[in-house]
Formats: sequence, C-alpha cells, structure tokens
Amino acid sequence: MSHAPAAPDLHRGWRACTWPAPADARGARLLHEDMARAFAEHGLDAAWLSIPPVAAMVAAMGGNSPYLSDLARRDTDLFARLLHEGPDTVMRDILAHVRAESPRQPRHAIAHALRTAKRHAALTIALADIGGAWSLQQVTHALSHLAETTLQVAVRHLLRTAHDAGHLVLPDPDEPARGSGFVVLAMGKLGARELNYSSDIDLIVLYDPACHPEHEDLRRIFVRMTSDLVGLMEARDADGYVFRTDLRLRPDPSATPLAVSFPTAITYYESMGRTWERAAMIKARPVAGDIAAGQRFLAAIQPFVWRRHLDFAVIDDIHDMKARIDRHRNAGRGGLPDVAGDTSACALAMRDWLLGHDVKLGQGGIREVEFVAQALQLVWGGRRPDLRAPTTLGALRRLTQADLITHAQYTILSRNYHMMRQVEHRLQMRADHQTHKLPETADRFAQFAIFMNEADGPALARAMLPTMQESRRIFEQQFSEPGRPDETIAPEDAELGERLEQAGFAAATLDDARAILQRWDTNRLRALRSDRARMLLHRLLPGILREIGARRDPLTVLRRFDSLLERQWAGVQFLSLLERNPALVHRIMTVLDCSAFLANHLAQAPSALDGLLDASMIEATDDTARAAVTLVRQHVAQAVAQAAGPERLLPVLRGLVCGEEFRLSVARLEHRMTEDRTARVRTAMADAVMRGLLRTVTTEHRARHGHVPGGAMAVVAMGKAGSREMMPGSDLDLMLVFDHPDDVMESVVPRTRRAGMPVARALGAGTYFVRLAHAFIATLTAPGAEGPLYEADMRLRPSGSKGPVAVSLSSFRRYHAESAWTWERMALTRARIVAGPPELTRRLRAAIDAALDGEADTGRAVTPDTLREDVRAMRARLMRDLPPQGPWDIKRRAGGLMEVEFIAQGLQLLAARPAARSPCTRVAFSRLARAGMLSAADARLLRRADLFWRSAQSMLRILMGTEIPDHLPPAAQEIMVRELGVHDEADMLACMDDMAHHVRDAFSRLIAPLPAIGDTQGGA
Repeated sequence: MSHAPAAPDLHRGWRACTWPAPADARGARLLHEDMARAFAEHGLDAAWLSIPPVAAMVAAMGGNSPYLSDLARRDTDLFARLLHEGPDTVMRDILAHVRAESPRQPRHAIAHALRTAKRHAALTIALADIGGAWSLQQVTHALSHLAETTLQVAVRHLLRTAHDAGHLVLPDPDEPARGSGFVVLAMGKLGARELNYSSDIDLIVLYDPACHPEHEDLRRIFVRMTSDLVGLMEARDADGYVFRTDLRLRPDPSATPLAVSFPTAITYYESMGRTWERAAMIKARPVAGDIAAGQRFLAAIQPFVWRRHLDFAVIDDIHDMKARIDRHRNAGRGGLPDVAGDTSACALAMRDWLLGHDVKLGQGGIREVEFVAQALQLVWGGRRPDLRAPTTLGALRRLTQADLITHAQYTILSRNYHMMRQVEHRLQMRADHQTHKLPETADRFAQFAIFMNEADGPALARAMLPTMQESRRIFEQQFSEPGRPDETIAPEDAELGERLEQAGFAAATLDDARAILQRWDTNRLRALRSDRARMLLHRLLPGILREIGARRDPLTVLRRFDSLLERQWAGVQFLSLLERNPALVHRIMTVLDCSAFLANHLAQAPSALDGLLDASMIEATDDTARAAVTLVRQHVAQAVAQAAGPERLLPVLRGLVCGEEFRLSVARLEHRMTEDRTARVRTAMADAVMRGLLRTVTTEHRARHGHVPGGAMAVVAMGKAGSREMMPGSDLDLMLVFDHPDDVMESVVPRTRRAGMPVARALGAGTYFVRLAHAFIATLTAPGAEGPLYEADMRLRPSGSKGPVAVSLSSFRRYHAESAWTWERMALTRARIVAGPPELTRRLRAAIDAALDGEADTGRAVTPDTLREDVRAMRARLMRDLPPQGPWDIKRRAGGLMEVEFIAQGLQLLAARPAARSPCTRVAFSRLARAGMLSAADARLLRRADLFWRSAQSMLRILMGTEIPDHLPPAAQEIMVRELGVHDEADMLACMDDMAHHVRDAFSRLIAPLPAIGDTQGGA
C-alpha cells in the first residue's frame, strides 16, 4: 500500500460531500486535537485538518461515532491516504493487499492480515457512506466484497494447511480451493451483496465427498476446518475481529455438523425443506472455496427453491413467520401510529413511538420489504425465471416490470428500504454494535437525528414514519388475511341441505351433493387430510357453492370440482391459491360448467391452473398476438437455458405447454381472445418447444456420437402447425431433413465426454442424422404424468410411413422431382421451416419452392386440368372413404374446412410462383387474389369461411374434445351461439349450412365440379 502524502492535496471526491454536524461537540474537539498530534508524530502536515471538508469530516466522526474516531486515531496513515487518494483507490488497495497473502503463511499472520483489512475497510467505507461519496449499493457491495475476500483468503489458507499436513490431497495445491469440494455458501445479505455495516455473515459450509472418493475421514477434517474458519473470522484479539459468523442456516442445524455433505443437504431439502429455507436460498451464493462445486449444489436444489407450479401457500407461511417476529420483538407494542399533520405535537408523538423501534424486524422495517419481494418471487419465480434476482431492490424492480407490484408500490418500498438501511448503518457505525434499534430516550434520539443530518428528533421522525406507514400498508396488502365471508360451511353442518338449496341446487340433487361434501371431511381425499386444508375449505365453501349453484347443472359442476380436488397432491397450496385469487373460483366454475373436456384436462393436469393465473398478467398488458408470442418464447428459452439435458427439460416444458394450452382455451371459452390470436400463440409455443428440444437433443447426441462436419438437420412443420393455425388437440405434422457435404462419410467423435456418458463412437453420416431424428421425436412425444408434449405425425414426409424418419436434402429434391403425388405437393404448400441453421434453411426453402413450382416426372404431364382433376378426385375419395359424422364434423363435412384448404392449396399449385403462396390459408387467399388467381369477392368469401370454420372447430374441441358430437349440451350451445354470432341453435345450423353451400360452390367454380350439397347433414 502506498504512503500517505505529507502536504495537503485533498481528493476531489471529498469536496462535494455533506457531513453531519457533531452531536457531541466535545468529542469532535478532542478528535481534532488527537489527530493533529498524530499527524505531527507521523510527519504529516497538520494543515490537512484545517481544510474545511476535512475539518467537517473529523467533526462528524468525533461528534457522532466513537468507533470511527478510534479507527482514525489508530490508523492515521490510512486516514491521510484516504484524504489524498479517495475511498475507491484505497478500498481497491486494501482488498488487493489481503488477497495477495500467501496461504502458506502461519495462522497468526493470516489472522493479522484479515483483521487489518477489516479495520482499514471499515473506516474507508464508513466515511464514503457518511459523506455521501458512495451510494447505498456501493456501500453494501464494498462490505460484501470485503467479507468475500477475507473468507477466500481464510479458506485458501486452511485448505493448503490441511494438504501440507497430509490430511487432504488437493488437485492443485497452488490453487487450494479449485476442485477441493469444500465450499462456503453466503446466505442472507452477504449472498445478495447487501451486507450492512456491523452484520453477521450467514454461511452454509458444504463439502462434496465425490471430490475425495477414497478418503475415509472427510467429515472430521472438514468439520474441523469449518471450526477453524469461524475462529479466524470472529475471534477477537488486539487487532479486533473480521466478521461474526452464523452457521444456523445450514440444514437441520441442531442435528448436523458445522460442515454438511452434499448428499445429506440435498436429501434434507428435497424431503424436509421449509418455506423460510426456500426464501433464504434465493440469496444463496458460493463465495469461497470450490465455487464450481457450490454452483453444482445450487443447481441440484433449484427444484426445491423454485416450484414449477404457483404456490400461494407460501404467502401464508411468510405471514406466519412475520407474525412470530412481531410477537417476539414487539411484545406489548401496538402497530404503527396513524399520526398525521405538521404540528409540533404530531412530530413529538411520532418521535415517541419510534423510541427503541427495531428498524430491521419492527413494523415498517427492512424485513417487511424483504418479505414482500421474497414471497412474490417464491410464488411466481418457478415459472418466471426473470424474477429470480437475489437483491431486494433488484427483485422489486423485476416484480414491477412483471406487473406483480405497481410502480407506486415499488417507489414506496424502495424508498423505505434505502432509508432504513441508512438508519441501520448509522446505528451500527456509532460503536460497531450489531444493533437495529433506535435510541430509547429522547436525548439520544436527538443526537442520532443529528448524525442522520436532521435538525432534531421530531424532524427525523417526520422523515421516517410516513414512509414506514406506507410501506407497512403494502406489506399488509400482500400478507394480510384476504377478505373472508362472515360465514363458513362445514360438510357436517346439520343445515347443509338447506344451504345447498339456497345456493341453487335442485331438491332432487341434495342427497348426492351432500354425500360429495361430506366425503371431503373424511381422510379419503389426499388433498384434505390436514387440518389447515379443511379449515381453508370451510372458509371457501360459501363462495364455491354460490358459484356452482348459479350454473345450469350444479350437481355436474360439483362432481367435476370433486374430481379436480381429488387429484390435487397439495390441498393447502391449491386452496390457498383459490383464497388469494377469488376471481379464479369463477373462472374454474365456468370451465367446469361449459367444457367436460377442459374439466377433465384440468383435473388430470394441475399445472394447467397456472395458465389461468398467467392469463390475468398477459392479457391485461398485451393487446397483440406478437407480445404474447414474445412472452411464450422467452419462457421456453429460459427453461431450455437452465435445463441440463432432455430429462430435466421435459417436465418443465410439459408444465409450460399444459398451462399455456389451458390458458388459451379458457380465453377462447370466455371470448377474450380471437381464434387467429390463440392459434398464433399456440403455434409459437410449439415452435419454441421444437427449437429448444432440437438444441438440447443435438447437444446430447453430439456428446455420444460427435458431430458431422458441415452437417445439420432442420425441422419442417406442415399441416396446422405449418400454417400457424394450431387448435386444441392439434398434433404436429413434421418432416425432418438433413444435409452434409458429399465427402463427409461419418461423424467425428469428441475427445472428451461427459461423466456417465457411454463411450462415443463414430456413425455413418446418414445413420447419425436418422438417430438424431429418432431421439428428437422420442423426446417430443415421450409420455409423462400430464401426457406427451405433443403427438407427432410423420406421414407427410417423402415415402410416408415406409421411408426413413429423416431424409437427406438430396433425397427430398429427387423424390419431389420424380415421384411426388399431387396431394403431397398440396401438403407442401403449408411447409414451414421451424428449426435449423440458416444455411440449411435457405437451401431447404429453395428445394420446397422448386418442388411446388416444377412438374413431377411421373410419366404423365401435369397440366392445370390434370392438377384440378387430382384435387377434385382426392376430395371425392375422402368424401366416400371418410364421410362426415354429422353437421358438427367441421373438417370433413361438405363445404367444410377441408374444402376451403383444398381450394387454397390447389390454387397455389396452379399459380406456380412463390409470390402467390403462403403456409397460412387466409394469407394465401390474399396473395392469390393479388396474383389474379381469385376475384376480390371470392377471396373475401374464402377468408371469411376459413375463419368461420376454424373458429367453430376450435371451440367445439374446447367444449367437447376431439370426438365429434351428435348434439351439443345446452351450455355448449350457448357458447357456440355466441361464438358464431347467431341467435339460437337453429339459426346456427342454418348459418353453417349457408356457409357450406358457398364454399362448395366456390370449389366447383375454382377447382372442379363437385355434387351440390343436398342436405343439412353434410352429405355430398
């Protein structure tokens, strides 16, 4: 470290500082006199102390902080360096100096170096804080960086000492921490880089036995090392101490040693971890020892911290935690006073209430702001990785961006957090005490107010209390018990039948309804076995029964809700979600009433509920499909980036797809989204999933079999996925195409492989891509508890189901030049390349265009007339072989959706130029009109028919599933009548028949004649 200058040359950063007045004038005078003598003894110019900013700085220390005054007296050279070089340079030098300590030095030398660094840094950081040279973030980062650095130096020393003594064999003794398996996790404020001035450092010390597989005494060595680490950090000697340490956040601290093995910790969190431990892990960060091992551990317990499903029970848990803190810390103390006004009496009342108040744990304090951020992160962060910020202010910013708190709430909470942290620092730097309590007497409070740059105690109270009150109100909004009905209903109540009848149940159904409700009070339902779950249910029942009773068939809705409840694993979480979101009860009952298909889907896939909650976020802020598509892509991309292999990725993607499908279906059911918008978002989800899976599967395939130089594979979507018109239940019509240089015959295997991966071996280039295609399709269609991601149909590839699952680009070109049928070229009009590298995508797009523009060399000339006849013949054959099952068979009925699509596909082949084509049917009609293939009137008719039939079919699938109904139940009829904009069922059927006649007429005019529609049942 450099020497202090003898002559005054004050660093410019200090000149702009504002220093508190001295609350103790005598202390300020004594420090000035002591510093003048110390400067003279060290050969420094006492004129330094006459410079006004320096004089104000010394007065602020001497008049407000005995601890800082003692530091300045003891380390005069450092103080003079600070005046000359400023806090940034001095702090960098302090850290660099201690970091350079050799781990092989004696223990006492390391201890001296750590304590000296702490003492010097304490003075540097405090002066930068008091004078306003540094922001709150700079102050907390500097304190955290100091703690990290001292921990790293201590751990390096302990590891090297153990190695030199023969207790451990380290992979790299010169870098003792690397590969050692011994890691220190920082928790709490150190983990978030928010350390306060006199804070404990919360640590969890772990070790990975896999790093020392032959060692039999590992636990004893690492426990002893942890004990030595604690001594190095917190034992007091003539040089002071470094940091007090707290190891009580480790798993089950009453039963585990100071250092815990990875397997023990992981097993604990997976089986016994509690909500407060999840909240603590938000801020966890490896800071010393084997950092890579620490990151592996945090990745392993990520599913414990971040639940895939929304968990509103966590809010109740955190509310209970805060209530316990309030009871313990504020015994006999009332809530924040509702004092308003600018009078002296009001200010005195505010001050009196604040006397002795705990700014960390008390009402309106730091912990409440932290709880708001952590609770909302735990609820939503499993599905929203963008919310997983470790810092309190960072989390609040992200929650604001996600519209989970308002901008006004963010402003209040962040202002209160800044203010409370500044108060906390001033309280602690007065005497280096770990305190969070304001002074308990009016005189001492007045002195502290001066240290806070306020005129007196009442002025400080006026500055603090209103913001604390606003912050407390936000906390109460988040954690207070939601509004509950004055009544509850218990299934065993004698008047249950009367209550059911009042709710709207018919007399004939009361016995069946009562039997269902009474079953809920037994232990037969897994979700309702806890007292807490049954208590929640009793509170919710009045509202639930009112919602059910308002439906057409309350008993059926009750039975469907019973099925939903029966399949819940965690009743407290599910019922807490309903209690925290009253509107969700209405939405669920709407689904159960209108759609047996969605009711069954909801019961089988609990993660679908998340989609209902996400809907309120997405649809409240996004008015365009583009914004919703962007959000879907972000969610999938985040899941792919964080998953280690397909096995870890699949459950996450299934939850996303299931929730999004349900959200979109309910939005359509409630007529909040159009068919075109939902189709685009649904298809965007499928696209994102396929891209992410291809990337993940390819990475694993390369680890097994290397790579084919210059080779790649592309995924082509066809059918509804290709046209971006996916409906509920749509499968994926896919074609996989690969290409590689002609002179590359096999894959190049990797020289290294992942642990546990079979020995890699080279494959022929064609075999390589066929196996990659099989792996991709197997992953896409792998069964799970909530079903596969998607069903895939590969029959539209060249040679159909008889050909290989993936085809080379050259084979694709050859097949479509020599062997393709007209129906295959029709299907190709909806081909869209979903995934693949840019160069392969370009070549494949050109090959598809050539196949659509050229003539097939099949032994017969393909003229416009023969092409029209091929389209007509195929439609006629389908009418004969797969006749429609009634008027609700939207796709196959005469004049239905299939004929609309055939017109678009046939005309695109006749046009034989890219400008007249589009995979999307409605866009294709517009381009065909511009190309002169359609009149403007026909284009309008066919676009209207396309939307009409797609909307009808999509809604029918939402209501009835993929089975074609013979008739519609009343609830479904009402939805369909509203969807098609008609008056009643008869009007709806007439409207459908009228549209079918128009479409059949257009097909006969534009393609080739088909028989006129002869009846309303959809016959030819």
